[in-house]
Amino acid sequence: MKNKLTPFSKLLIVVLVVGGIAALVYYTPLKKYIIPDGSINNTTDNNSEEEDNNVSKGDKVIKIGVVTWGGYAGGQFFNEGFNANKQSRFYKKYGFMVEFKVLDDFNASRSAWKADEVDLLWATIDAFTTEVNGLKDFEPQVIMQSDWSRGGDAIVVRRGINKVSDLKGLKVAFAEMTPSHTFLLWLLDASNMKYSDIEVVKVASAIDAADMFKTGQVDAAVVWSPDDADCIKKVKGSKILQSTKEASYIIADVFVVKKNFLEKNRKEIKGLVEGWLIGASEINSSDENKNKAAKILAKGLNQSEEFCLGAINNTRLCTYGDNLNFYGLNSDYSGITGEEIYNKMNIKYKKANYIKDKIQNWRLIGNSSIISSINLTGAGHEAEGAVKFSEITEDVTNAEAISTKRVRITFASGTSTLDENMKYIIDNEFLDIAKSFANARIRIEGNTDNVGSKAVNKELSKKRATAVANYLIEVHDFDKNRFVIVGNGPDKPIADNKTEKGKKQNRRTDFELISK
Repeated sequence: MKNKLTPFSKLLIVVLVVGGIAALVYYTPLKKYIIPDGSINNTTDNNSEEEDNNVSKGDKVIKIGVVTWGGYAGGQFFNEGFNANKQSRFYKKYGFMVEFKVLDDFNASRSAWKADEVDLLWATIDAFTTEVNGLKDFEPQVIMQSDWSRGGDAIVVRRGINKVSDLKGLKVAFAEMTPSHTFLLWLLDASNMKYSDIEVVKVASAIDAADMFKTGQVDAAVVWSPDDADCIKKVKGSKILQSTKEASYIIADVFVVKKNFLEKNRKEIKGLVEGWLIGASEINSSDENKNKAAKILAKGLNQSEEFCLGAINNTRLCTYGDNLNFYGLNSDYSGITGEEIYNKMNIKYKKANYIKDKIQNWRLIGNSSIISSINLTGAGHEAEGAVKFSEITEDVTNAEAISTKRVRITFASGTSTLDENMKYIIDNEFLDIAKSFANARIRIEGNTDNVGSKAVNKELSKKRATAVANYLIEVHDFDKNRFVIVGNGPDKPIADNKTEKGKKQNRRTDFELISK
């Protein structure tokens, strides 16, 4: 016969059970974290170290929208990862946390920024010209440059295409109003070609462009690394025609905030930019740090470490000194600034009918106040040095040009002296290309009509090409070893020397870009 519990016994058991549960809850550490909808969730966790890494209610978190790209490694390295955590140097040094959100879909990233789901948003200053008017109501502020593309963007071509002019009439795939589009426009300009000279194939992304090339649907495609290597591997006889390794000052990644967010969070934004630039300098200065950064990117981007190391190597992680140059705050700098890219791409995209209305002035969006408020010293924080070229060899002299820019500079008969108008023409029609394709050599070829002896004309044309090179070296501070001087005389006419019009066309200077 079973014994029955008295009412008092039952009550005692209930009290003991409830008391035990309460004690368990009381003595088990609580871990708080923010779930995607923004609410706070409490879970039990016996690991106090993990607890220290998590976001607590009231912690300041700056959210940054990024894409799968190596140029943001400085910030992710300084943050010790992509997630908000208390091991981050942003938290330890400046008192706030940082979260990187990977938003590879362009439209989704812009929607997230507008809805305050991210506070900072990636952009490239070249393509930003096409979207800046659409963001006008948010008063976008470009507060820092994170990197230059240095091989991250490339144009791959099928067998038989050896220079940009070979693309005439052929199918070229690219993603509209993206860095790929920008790169293509610059290449066409450097070859005296128009947008209408190629058969345009518009795609949603650089990945789609690569897929079209690999399946033989187009003759060329503007792609991102490492898709360029994959294209070469899978399409026999194909090659990289040109990349941002040579066109090294065209595509600049920047970060944008709303003006009201900047004004309300200026102290934190200053700490964010300063820490980011410290991280970039540390990666630039140490292979050990670069490898650590690749590990961080591999985890955050769900890619291999090899992929991420290559992605970092295909950029120039910008330092404090680079940012001074970008914002025109260094009076000794004669290279490309953010304002110059912004204004130049406004013109290029207008010609291609992608910009209809007047865009916002650089002064309204190029906010240098954060960079101006920072002071980082030491070799690691200095700007990137000028490119140094080795002495010119016979192979360099005879190398095939990737592109040819024809500029008509009319010298007085029998002379090789540049007048002020000639200098203006050089500055207006070629200087930007020379600065932007900073890692490419330049061959300057002087040409004449057929009036006079061939020997005299060849010597005169060489003197004229030399005069142009000397102007670029002395006034614009280019490396003298960058220039290959050639005097063609009358040997390379582009028009009929039997007419005055043809002779005038033949009296020209050709600027050719040669891979370094």
